[in-house]
Amino acid sequence: MIVIPAIDLLDGKVVRLAQGREKSAVVYSDDPLEFALRYQEAGARWIHVVNLDGAFGRPGMNDAVIERITRNVNVPVELGGGIRTLDRIEFWLDRGIGRIVLGSVIVHSPEIAEQAIVKHGREAIVAGIDIHEGQVAISGWTQKAEIHYIELAQNMKNMGICRTIVTDIATDGMLSGPNIDTMIDIAGNTGLAVIVSGGVGSMEHIQRVADAADSGIEGVIVGKAIYENKIDIARAIEQVQT
Repeated sequence: MIVIPAIDLLDGKVVRLAQGREKSAVVYSDDPLEFALRYQEAGARWIHVVNLDGAFGRPGMNDAVIERITRNVNVPVELGGGIRTLDRIEFWLDRGIGRIVLGSVIVHSPEIAEQAIVKHGREAIVAGIDIHEGQVAISGWTQKAEIHYIELAQNMKNMGICRTIVTDIATDGMLSGPNIDTMIDIAGNTGLAVIVSGGVGSMEHIQRVADAADSGIEGVIVGKAIYENKIDIARAIEQVQT
């Protein structure tokens, strides 16, 4: 069980959205590297970076910011948000990103994920499955896909992917607690290692995720709760990370 602190980027700044709505963005810092260094000092094993501009169809934005983070921290970075081609996957892996989170592309063009796995290995690619009201959401959470999340997760497992980050959009940025039952359901039905995302707002929430580790839950991503000082990331890592 690992605790993964998050940095969400919009126009080069650290922000957080409520339920994925771009207009809800609250800016917390104009220095993402400072956050990354703080996470490194706290003992993070991974840092989760989301290029929100990329997710909303602006893939070239934040490249310099992301490269600055990877050059200046020793902690591996997992990156998601608008990465939808083999060229972009290669671009980021060549620049030191530890693993790539693929979301919309696994629905629209699963062969891209499959080719990336063949070339770079299964540890380099993570399936990002975002759920809204029981359906898979894609394209920056602005569209719904005609596939059930269990079916999508099983397809990814069959392709060779070994882990997925699952976000319940209804809870994302709301600090009200994660939808653990759905995460356990995916892990149990597919055998994928599941990283929980969305809704974490307290140490109690993190402990609930940690208690589900035997059910296939590998980790939890924490963002807004750190930004708003509801969770001390160093304390969280010390208490539950194994």
